[in-house]
Amino acid sequence: MTNMLKKITLSNGLRVLTIPQKTAEAVTVLILVKTGSKYETKEKNGISHFLEHLFFKGTKARPSPIEVAETLDQVGGIFNAFTSEEYTGYYAKVAASQFGLALDWVSDIYLNSLLKPQDVAREKGVIIEEINMRFDHPSDYVQILWSELLYGDQPAGWHIAGTKESVSAITQKDLLDYRRTQYVANDTLVCVAGGVSASSAVEAVKRHFSRLASGQSQDKPKVVENQLAPACLVRQKDTDQTHLCFGARSYNMFHRQRYAQDILAAILGGMMSSRLFIEVREKLGVAYYISTHIDEDTDTGCLVTQAGVDNKNVFKVVSTILKEYKKIARVKVSPSELKKAKECLKGRTALLLESSDAQAYFYGIQELLRKEILTTEQIYDKIDKVSAGDIQKAAADIFQPQNLNLALVGPFEDKKPFEQLLRP
Repeated sequence: MTNMLKKITLSNGLRVLTIPQKTAEAVTVLILVKTGSKYETKEKNGISHFLEHLFFKGTKARPSPIEVAETLDQVGGIFNAFTSEEYTGYYAKVAASQFGLALDWVSDIYLNSLLKPQDVAREKGVIIEEINMRFDHPSDYVQILWSELLYGDQPAGWHIAGTKESVSAITQKDLLDYRRTQYVANDTLVCVAGGVSASSAVEAVKRHFSRLASGQSQDKPKVVENQLAPACLVRQKDTDQTHLCFGARSYNMFHRQRYAQDILAAILGGMMSSRLFIEVREKLGVAYYISTHIDEDTDTGCLVTQAGVDNKNVFKVVSTILKEYKKIARVKVSPSELKKAKECLKGRTALLLESSDAQAYFYGIQELLRKEILTTEQIYDKIDKVSAGDIQKAAADIFQPQNLNLALVGPFEDKKPFEQLLRP
């Protein structure tokens, strides 16, 4: 399947990625642009996410939000958008016979959105409510705190949606300027995956996107990392559960140990039979959810365990997580545990790639951020080559005492007891 993947670059610099699936009855058109919250200034924090919202409010051909939505609603299409630290995406998934409509719709919102002043004013209220909602949900709030703790007052540490103050201050001109500078052909990728031939997809994309301007977008500032001691951030909130993020900076997506850290996270808390799930949920019975995952960007990475914990057992859970972090850095994992984690990662990748939208995203993100696409077979090979020694080395590197970070939302005022817990 993956050997059918093709990439071409149009004369304006736009990249087109086609992933035909002969038996697929659906097709996904995904547009990715290399800009997000890491590209923003403090004053304009949240502008990438704001712009993404406005693309659904009306174009020249579809002047109202209802007309934008109805286009794909009437054929049962699925459509949405997302904003991250490093990219923004817009997609439509439809029956393969409706490919032309999906491409017309996605290109229309991407190229022709009106960004009307009244829509800008109205959407500010919607986004501010979205920010309020995130802060109201402790499991979301703690993730915001986690980024703040790791990176502080720089783009990598800011909230993707911005602050109420920064969103309120963003003007129509700011949004138009940002689109003009960041949404350029050179940093845009159109992915088409599913039941459509590569040649017809490419020709159709050419017709719709040939007028997208080339240009040099604003690059993101370099991330400053200078942690010298374990750190803790606590926000008091009357909750029945304490929500926490506990972990450390790790490797970015270009690091030679990136697959070792993926396996490390799976062993610690990435499966229902992982170490932390067994220790914290099954043996202690003090958390409903606990999981460990990796966040990888081009310039940052972190390994983080997130959990919702009974308030009176928070110290016990943090101590247990810390014990497991130290243990895996000290004692090599067994051959059977290593094999289980590897097979789990490979199996999940295979399951993930069943649908056209997942294929578009999987290969599209690689091309956009890495400018190199690995097939599943190549990724499996890299996973297979990771040794128990690699896992131990990565764990020892990541879990150095001075690198540890703990963010908590719960009924606690004082962070000192937690800081003492983290000290070597």
